[in-house]
Amino acid sequence: MLKPYYEEDGSVLYHGDCREILPELGPVDLVLTDPPYSSGGMYRSDRALPTSSKYQISHETNRSYGTFSGDNRDQRSFEKWCDSWMSQAIRITREGGVLACFIDWRNIASVVDSVQIAGWVYRGILPWYKGSDQRPYKGWFRRNVEYIVLGSCGAIDAGPESSESCNDGLIICRVDSDKLHQTGKPINLFTAFLESRSDWQVILDPFCGSASTLIAAKLLNRAAIGIEIEESYCEIAANRLRNTTPSLFTPKRPQAEQLKLEAVA
Repeated sequence: MLKPYYEEDGSVLYHGDCREILPELGPVDLVLTDPPYSSGGMYRSDRALPTSSKYQISHETNRSYGTFSGDNRDQRSFEKWCDSWMSQAIRITREGGVLACFIDWRNIASVVDSVQIAGWVYRGILPWYKGSDQRPYKGWFRRNVEYIVLGSCGAIDAGPESSESCNDGLIICRVDSDKLHQTGKPINLFTAFLESRSDWQVILDPFCGSASTLIAAKLLNRAAIGIEIEESYCEIAANRLRNTTPSLFTPKRPQAEQLKLEAVA
């Protein structure tokens, strides 16, 4: 029988390879995840570097982080690997459920292809804008946007929200300098995404890292299942979940207000 690494208040965390654990899980509404990008460089030699080297950005943090595995695949093997876990995930996603997978510009084409190979209906991309002070590239364009590739398990229904409602086509959220994982995303980024649909009541993150997805779900009083292959990050995730209560939640800033602040900056 599958034994959780941590379980409390609707949050469940498993330690292991998600491809071995996913077949044992029950139905979910949303797969929201931030897998290893296998990027962090233009060339094969760059991608083969330890994650503690290739993703360390001095102006964002002076912290050091533990390395994580699975981030040195070339494009072909990365696409096959994505298909392997996405194919498992769709089998436990309810009809009309959604896959939302983070990726950067280097491997976005592979993720878009993998979504469709695995049987999901491709539903486009949602940009995450990280701020006007992020990732300068002199003489070119800032690389301050990452993407959420969207897919659905069959048709998407209107959900419990009004058919007149429509979410913004991007999410604005600054990088968290206090992150506990090398590539950790801000909790507010996940809460902003989850708030767009109230019918996403059971969330799955097959690559949960330091548990930002699970914490966001807990803050919104939703159930969440996380899987993490590195035991050191399982311990970090479990400790964060133990110390999280819904009372800590700060509502997201309206998109229009954020855009005005960015324009002023």
